[in-house]
Amino acid sequence: MIKPKELVMPTTKHKRKASAHSKAKTVKNVHSAGLISSHPKAFVLSGWFFVALGIYLLAFESQNNAMFGVAMLSLIVGMITTIYANFAIPKKKK
Repeated sequence: MIKPKELVMPTTKHKRKASAHSKAKTVKNVHSAGLISSHPKAFVLSGWFFVALGIYLLAFESQNNAMFGVAMLSLIVGMITTIYANFAIPKKKK
C-alpha cells in the first residue's frame, strides 16, 4: 500500500542550471582572415599612396587620354582601398 507521504513532491527539488546543457560557445565578431583584414593600416597607407599618385598624374601628366585614364583608375582604387581598410581597423571600446 502507498502511503500519502510518498505521493507528495519534495519542495526542495534540485534543478540543474541551463548552462550545464549548453552547446559549445560560439565566438562573436570573428573577422575573416583576408589580407586587408589582417593588415589594415598598411592598406590605408597604400590607398593614400594611390590617391596621391592619381592627383599627381592628373595635375602634371594628363596631357593624353591614357595618362588621364591611369590617373582616374589610381584615384578610384586608392579611395576604395582606403575606405575598405578603414572599416577593417578594429575600433577601441570606451
